[in-house]
Amino acid sequence: MTIRAVVWDVDDTLFDYTSADREGMRAYLAAEELLAGWESAEAALVRWREITDQQWARFSAGEVSFEGQRRDRVRVFLGVTLSDAEADDWFRRYRAHYEDAWALFPDVLPALDALAASHRHAVLSNSSLHVQDHKLRTLGVHDRFEAILCAAELGVSKPAAGAFLAACEALELAPHEVAYVGDHPEIDGRGAADAGLLSVWIDRRGPSTGADAPVGPHRITSLAELPAILRADTRFGAPSTFR
Repeated sequence: MTIRAVVWDVDDTLFDYTSADREGMRAYLAAEELLAGWESAEAALVRWREITDQQWARFSAGEVSFEGQRRDRVRVFLGVTLSDAEADDWFRRYRAHYEDAWALFPDVLPALDALAASHRHAVLSNSSLHVQDHKLRTLGVHDRFEAILCAAELGVSKPAAGAFLAACEALELAPHEVAYVGDHPEIDGRGAADAGLLSVWIDRRGPSTGADAPVGPHRITSLAELPAILRADTRFGAPSTFR
């Protein structure tokens, strides 16, 4: 079966979100002299990531708005009561440091270049269009994608099949003609496979981490491996490249 398009996740797939978030928050806490209440900068960064994951899960489950999860991340992290305006201002100041650390992974542009002539490209993210449109423009790859879809506007989040099918509909392709590439084994990997897409899980930590392998996705550790998978779709009987 021919794969005609690739739909991409953004954060920690194309864009090194984890590094940018850590370095941005480290710089912000130092600039605002907010480290005094923590055992170490590392402890503060770990707690920020825990809270981010918790609040993001609430947003993905439809329990809170995109803006609400941001505000609650700040309130929980600081342990204080803040108005929406105060929380928004705190997050805005953090975001300036965060954006200073933005970068694509080194394998992204070579992969996009290698697939430019052979496949169409789109984005599906569990974020908002405002955020990801700005991010892709800043990183210089916005024009690589003919469609950018985000959960905040779609009203449905990965791993729900409806999110992946919306991307296929935007491309006017059937799910079996579309590959999805993302970094999360369940939200991206299993979700895309269950929706009928060719699912590719980019596991940048490598197999040695012992991460559980969901049934369905191909597992790669570099986007350099992607073109070979797209040329040899093995979902219908041939040996899988999943490791």
